[in-house]
Parts: sequence; structure tokens; C-alpha cells
Amino acid sequence: MKQEPVLYVKRLAEFVGQPFSAEEESEGVVDQIIKLCSFEHLSSLGIKKTAQLQEPKASSLKFLVNNRDFFRKGQIGDWKHHFTDEMAKRVDHITGEKIKGSGLTFG
Repeated sequence: MKQEPVLYVKRLAEFVGQPFSAEEESEGVVDQIIKLCSFEHLSSLGIKKTAQLQEPKASSLKFLVNNRDFFRKGQIGDWKHHFTDEMAKRVDHITGEKIKGSGLTFG
């Protein structure tokens, strides 16, 4: 996706049943989506620095998760510092099942 974002954003749109029209493509909608979803844009949002996700009140457990915890370095392969081999295999299996038949691949 990082090497060919336009191609993969279009493929994802088709996969979810919402392909881009010729007019949307000529107006630069795909490029706008790529820019809005970029790591640089998302990691610069103010909510990353201020907001917190709270455990629902119905739960007896009380904890806070800072939004900044949802952002790491934005580098390919950084997941290896956070996942065990077993976790990676499980995610690969689940992802493979979910995208089967879509024409999307990962490797």
C-alpha cells in the first residue's frame, strides 16, 4: 500500500462495493483520501495529544487509554516490536481469511 497507494485505495473501494466514479477520480478524490489517511496527517491531529478513551461506566474496571497510544512510528515492520511470532501468525491467518477472493494480497 505504501508503494502504490492509489492502486490499493481504488481496490479497497471496489472491495467494499463503493468504487470511485470517473468524475471522482478526475476531481482528485482518491488523492485527497490518501492525504487525509496518511500517517503524517493522522498523527498530527490534536485529538492524539489530548483525548482519552475511557472504560464504559457499566464496567467495574476503571482505566484510561491515551489516544497517543494508538500511534506508533508509522514505519513498515515496527509491528515486530509489539507482536510475538504466534500473534503475527494469527493476524496473518485472520487477515488472509477476510481478504480471500478480493484480489488483495499481502506478503
